[in-house]
Amino acid sequence: MKKEVSVEVHNLTATYGGRPVLWDIDFSLPAGQIIGIIGPNGSGKTTLLKAIMGILEPSSGYVKVFDKPLDEVRERVAYVPQRESVDWDFPASVFDVVMMGRYRKSNLLKRTNKADVEIVEKSIEKVGLTEFKNRQISQLSGGQQQRVFIARALAQKADIYLMDEPFVGVDAATESSILSILQEMRKEGKTVLIIHHDLQTVSEYFDYLVLLNTRLVAKGTLQEVLTKENLSNAYGGQLTLLAKVVDIIKKTEFPIREKDVDL
Repeated sequence: MKKEVSVEVHNLTATYGGRPVLWDIDFSLPAGQIIGIIGPNGSGKTTLLKAIMGILEPSSGYVKVFDKPLDEVRERVAYVPQRESVDWDFPASVFDVVMMGRYRKSNLLKRTNKADVEIVEKSIEKVGLTEFKNRQISQLSGGQQQRVFIARALAQKADIYLMDEPFVGVDAATESSILSILQEMRKEGKTVLIIHHDLQTVSEYFDYLVLLNTRLVAKGTLQEVLTKENLSNAYGGQLTLLAKVVDIIKKTEFPIREKDVDL
């Protein structure tokens, strides 16, 4: 039986100021998996996410989500931004922010109802913030703020979730909590597409990978993507660490995180 495709990117090229940031990217991604987008700084990871979301108009090529143009399935797509890109001084409570996930382009003027409130309450509970639901978002820790935006995405009841580095700047407990939420979403058949920068945690987090460096270097399972050749093509000279990562993957052990390693 053929697996459902969540995202199809076809011959996609994107430029900033005449300089290619993504060049002739072509792939399709399976549905119902946790997928990591990895690559060095400046490799086009965020640009790819913006193109999939329709925020960025590509120079050429196209993106389909569930085999349709994004505008036809936009309500099936949820987005979790980088925490640093959000104005956390905006006067809103946890409940207010998560309730934003219940508003759709087609019903912006709709009054929220009891069902919406129940969905919001359950989404807040899933990320462990029930006791903080009336707290202003500016009064939360970084990890709690990240979980608020995951709860907002959950409240959308989407089928695919796009996340821009959700593990950056959070403590170990929040990291573990987010990972548990993602795994629960996968059990429910959701697709999660995540930009990620820490090579040493990929085998803990992801089922499938997209490896970029302006061009598509590789995509597939961890074993298919995390080869010495692919990592060398993407990351260049950092071969000592890369060899270590490959050895860990081959042994099918979970990698040990090292401090101050940012690939």
